[in-house]
Amino acid sequence: MALTGRAGLLAALAAIVVLLAPEPGLVVLAAALVLAALVTADLLLAGGVRGLRFHRDGDNRVRLGGSLVIGLVVDNPGPRRLRGVLRDAWQPSAGAAPRRQALDVPPGERRRLVTTLTPVRRGDREAVAVTVRSVGPLGLAARQRTFEAPWTVRVLPPFLSRRHLPARLARLREMDGRHPALVRGQGTEFDSLREYVVGDDVRSIDWRASARRSDVVVRTWRPERDRRVLIVLDTGRTSAGRIGTAPLGFGPDVSAPGSDAGRGPKAGPGPGSGPGSGPGSGASGWPRLDWSMDAALLLAALAARAGDRVDFLAYDRAVRAQVSGASRTELLSSMVNAMAPIEAELVEADAAGMAAAVLSRARRRCLVVLLTDLNTAAMEEGLLPVLPQLSARHLVLAAAVADPRVAEMAAGRGSAEAVYDAAAAERLRGERSEVTATLRRQGVEVVDALPEDFAPALADAYLALKAAGRL
Repeated sequence: MALTGRAGLLAALAAIVVLLAPEPGLVVLAAALVLAALVTADLLLAGGVRGLRFHRDGDNRVRLGGSLVIGLVVDNPGPRRLRGVLRDAWQPSAGAAPRRQALDVPPGERRRLVTTLTPVRRGDREAVAVTVRSVGPLGLAARQRTFEAPWTVRVLPPFLSRRHLPARLARLREMDGRHPALVRGQGTEFDSLREYVVGDDVRSIDWRASARRSDVVVRTWRPERDRRVLIVLDTGRTSAGRIGTAPLGFGPDVSAPGSDAGRGPKAGPGPGSGPGSGPGSGASGWPRLDWSMDAALLLAALAARAGDRVDFLAYDRAVRAQVSGASRTELLSSMVNAMAPIEAELVEADAAGMAAAVLSRARRRCLVVLLTDLNTAAMEEGLLPVLPQLSARHLVLAAAVADPRVAEMAAGRGSAEAVYDAAAAERLRGERSEVTATLRRQGVEVVDALPEDFAPALADAYLALKAAGRL
């Protein structure tokens, strides 16, 4: 049961009458009895809520930054008309609107209500509960009950780096020889013969074909196809750090990984409760994990178009997600579905276990792309000792997102505090450079770029390796 504001107003009026009455005791008793009778009658005449039935419909997948509509069908099998308000409560980060909706369902009929979700976080967003408040004809009291109406929406990574794909595909077409501007002398697979022109590598001359044609001809090459690319996403503690600026329209999450805290109060059972702050509140920037996911999707799309087989593995101390053997048409959808619920684990990644997982899945030589962080302590105690095992059998590419704030701090000279910050930033940059040099001495390719440049830089590194015939 719930009392409305109208009942409170009626009680206030009764209190005024009591103050003005010559015998307040009798008036108080009479007013209380009358008010209790009215509330009881209103409750008895209100539509029942116990037997209500609910059914949901709509989509269950949406990209971060998009919106979708979820329908809720309310079926009233009772003998009385149900008038009141309904609260469809979701996790705060689901961005559900409107918070409350008017409800009017005649007996034996059903009504469909619509809730729009605009999620502000990746992962699975779930419906918490449906609360219905049925108000009586006098508007003094209401019956209230909370129901479970489960529904889960998976919020997929937005793949913002998709805009860089056309330019990289154009370069790939040039390398493949399908573009008039054929890139000469690159790749290792024979493509065709053509006449020699000044500037061609003499080592590409086909002497037998030249003798048959009585002209000098050269061989053209194209990058290899059907090679394997294994993308390994480090989901350890270093991937949880927030860097850069969150892309426009994508509000950062200020909570700990895996929770909805910090978005506002939890959705309560009553119709009046609602979500907290919306996108853009709290700390700025995306986690390294999200920048890495975005780059992984661009690389996967490019490699699949190039005819290579792409597999995906997310690991910290255990396998968090994996995609293996997906076809070219199913690769991106499989990867975004696997990535969506992944959150950074606040533990140190097990580098030895990661290397073992890679070696067990990639028995033939392939390109292993490690999306991690070039943190000095983490690399020295984790990846550096085990990288020789990987680089001996595979071509390894380590890719990390650099923090733009470090460069800003290194340029500061305005105060004593800024000078100390600049010294710390320079030391950090020096340590990062040493780690990069150590990796390259071990035969590991390195990509270290700012957040906005990270995805295209990784794609360019892949194209360079493919053009050089190193895959």
